Amino acid sequence: MRRSLWRALGCRPRRGGFDSLPSLIFKMNFLESKKKQLNREDKSNEGEVDKGIADLCKKINEKKEYYTTSSCAGRIVLIKALPEKAKNVFLFKTHEKISFSQLKKELENASKKYSRLIYFKQESCILHVACVDLGSGLKLLNKARIAGWKRSGMIASGKRVILELMSTEKLELPIMDKGRLLVNDSYLKLIVKEANSKLERAREKIKKFKDLI
Repeated sequence: MRRSLWRALGCRPRRGGFDSLPSLIFKMNFLESKKKQLNREDKSNEGEVDKGIADLCKKINEKKEYYTTSSCAGRIVLIKALPEKAKNVFLFKTHEKISFSQLKKELENASKKYSRLIYFKQESCILHVACVDLGSGLKLLNKARIAGWKRSGMIASGKRVILELMSTEKLELPIMDKGRLLVNDSYLKLIVKEANSKLERAREKIKKFKDLI
């Protein structure tokens, strides 16, 4: 009975038996935390996992050793020059590619809402994953880096092992101040081209990571 419980929880056999009782309790607590996390209501602004990263999150969450705590497939935003934790800081946000005309329209809308400094940002994919133990964390971290998620690392404490997995595609610049554009249309078109290209590369890395798991 005890051996079957150990195996069901994914405990590894050791010389002379299975993992210790404290290890078993830790893994039981991990599974309980995973159940709560995956059943909780999404508190993000979107209210659901980004479509561009949903399949990767699903594949990770199917593994006993892991569960995702937050994710973003990458995005393009117009944002007030304020801390991101501030309320109503986003003036425009999308997880899809944009067009020049769309950006011009959103900049016009933003100028009517906010008269101070506005930044254009393209941000890459990011994923936080809780791991059952250090070994499992290192295994997934290595796969993420192979897939091109180079800005990735581990936060390990006595009770939790968390991976912060990030890619490197990023573009950020001040674009509007006092209701006036700081760049001309030619530069805006270049910004759109670069942002879309970086977003596409992030999507490719998401797929590559999923295929490695």
